[in-house]
Amino acid sequence: MARHADGCSRSTSARDQHSRRLQGQAGFTLVEVIVVLSIMGLIMALVGPRVLGYLTDSKEKMARIQVETLSNATELFFIDNGRYPLEPEGLQALLAAPASLPTWRGPYLKGTAVPADPWGRPYRYSSKDRGRSYIISMEGASDKDEGSAPKRLSSARPQGGGREGSY
Repeated sequence: MARHADGCSRSTSARDQHSRRLQGQAGFTLVEVIVVLSIMGLIMALVGPRVLGYLTDSKEKMARIQVETLSNATELFFIDNGRYPLEPEGLQALLAAPASLPTWRGPYLKGTAVPADPWGRPYRYSSKDRGRSYIISMEGASDKDEGSAPKRLSSARPQGGGREGSY
């Protein structure tokens, strides 16, 4: 037995046996790593498109709900004021009273700002005929965005009466 500086005696043959045992169990082989990575890649290839599809569907549904909410708020504005917001007032008129409207009873939307669409872009508002009709629209997903969300989504109330929309 060999004596070490720390005063402990160790068998050199036991140490050699222990290090030989560790050399055989040092890690995974290259083949094992490649097999595991291949399986993980296959799983991601199968599951990934489904997950992205769910995200795209949920963004599209959210956009439809937001356009419907903005349209409903615009209808409430019409009930109180006898007209829809004018184009210069825009959707902001649903949150803060335009100076020309003493009958404004809003806000007609919750929150402090008009929501952006699920892709982060603002909704567009246009009004013709001195507030007797309106169109709320959005661009939808761009070519850079994932999925196939609608390129355009709008809600309109024509001058003649009932609400019409293309959701």
